Amino acid sequence: MTRHDLEDGKDTEMEKINDTAKNPTNSTIEKVPVTPATPPAPVADGGVRAWLQVAGSFLVFSNLWGFVFAFGSFQSFYTLDYLPSESASDIAWIGTIGTGLLIFVGILSGPLFDLGYFRSMLIIGGVGETLAMFLLSLCTKYWQILLTQGIMVGLFNGLLYLPGLALVGRSFKKHRSMAMAITTCGAPTGGIIYTLLFQQLIGKLGFAWTVRTMAFFMLGTYAISFPLQLWGASNLGDLASGTKRKMFDPTALRDLPFWSYSFANFFIFTGYMVPFIYLGAYGQTELGLTQTQSLNVLIAAQAASIAGRLIAGYTASKVGVMLPWITAAISSGVFCIAWIGIKSESSLIAFACLFGAFSGPLIPLPPAVFSLVCPDQTVFGARLGMAQAIGSVASLIGAPIAGALPGKGGGRDSYLGLQLFSGLVMIFGGCQLVVLYMLLLRKREVGKLI
Repeated sequence: MTRHDLEDGKDTEMEKINDTAKNPTNSTIEKVPVTPATPPAPVADGGVRAWLQVAGSFLVFSNLWGFVFAFGSFQSFYTLDYLPSESASDIAWIGTIGTGLLIFVGILSGPLFDLGYFRSMLIIGGVGETLAMFLLSLCTKYWQILLTQGIMVGLFNGLLYLPGLALVGRSFKKHRSMAMAITTCGAPTGGIIYTLLFQQLIGKLGFAWTVRTMAFFMLGTYAISFPLQLWGASNLGDLASGTKRKMFDPTALRDLPFWSYSFANFFIFTGYMVPFIYLGAYGQTELGLTQTQSLNVLIAAQAASIAGRLIAGYTASKVGVMLPWITAAISSGVFCIAWIGIKSESSLIAFACLFGAFSGPLIPLPPAVFSLVCPDQTVFGARLGMAQAIGSVASLIGAPIAGALPGKGGGRDSYLGLQLFSGLVMIFGGCQLVVLYMLLLRKREVGKLI
């Protein structure tokens, strides 16, 4: 074969290639159809559907935490009238068992939400809590009330706690902090409503029908909230995926920020509910207030809590979460110690407003900073559940311990131990937040405004 023949062969091959490029249909190579990549759908961020879910979750929170905040009215009624043979500490166990179970069961309900069981939990939790309320109206003994208002209410509420927050969290990105703040404001709002119902009806209808009226109100709010959360919703978890979440992450036990976060929350929540539970009884027994006046004090604290949460949410969006969180925790502890000097109704109302406003942010702020405590998203849920399990123990034991401290001799000094206890543990928790702040700056390499 001559050199000329080789050059002719190369020219022929080049012509074929060019011809194929110009006219692909003439190619002898079989074409494989290619489906153009579909761009991922944008993450939903707000909209009417999302804000309707906020409204529905707000109503759910008004029943979950609202009934918890209203327990102070039950505490004083049980102690002074309905169960006078039981100690204040024993009665406090009713409320704290409900609160502890609410948080603890909420940890277990998180994975169930991810698996798509939100509808089932919503129905079971709402119907179960309402049924427990109707059963409470029939109770006349301590163990019966403990079983219904403490254990049953806590278990069913736990099915609705974290899933409700997760639902709102999935619906927002830019306005998530404000949506969360509005949702959690349902707690003090519900507390005000249930306290008012108790205040206005207990003298007219008695215990049984007062509680039944609360149960009917609860049933109505759930009937409104369920459609708001479920109708047309597409962010309720993924049953088909079968995704599993870890419930325990042993590596967290070697992580200092995790322990600092958990210990801070533990001490803060050990003292957090003490004023809300005992203010009513304190006003009646130590200041001579009527039942109506003492319940007005509780309402003032809950109303101030709404303002405190909204202001803290806005402030956190400007200066970060840690500074408002530290301020709220330490200030709440200081106010609990200042409670010692209360000598009149007006000063008690002032204390209730200040404590409510500064303690209110202690509920919505902690979850906002946990993404910095645990930047690894693969174990985020497990570690958050572990931290909340520790916090649930604090909610369980705080008020009963405080209730065992007052003496039985009467006078304001009989509440001295309770006031010092709640104040000091919250201040200690606030100081632990300062340690957490320093650890995050050093170990997570984040900016000062976090």
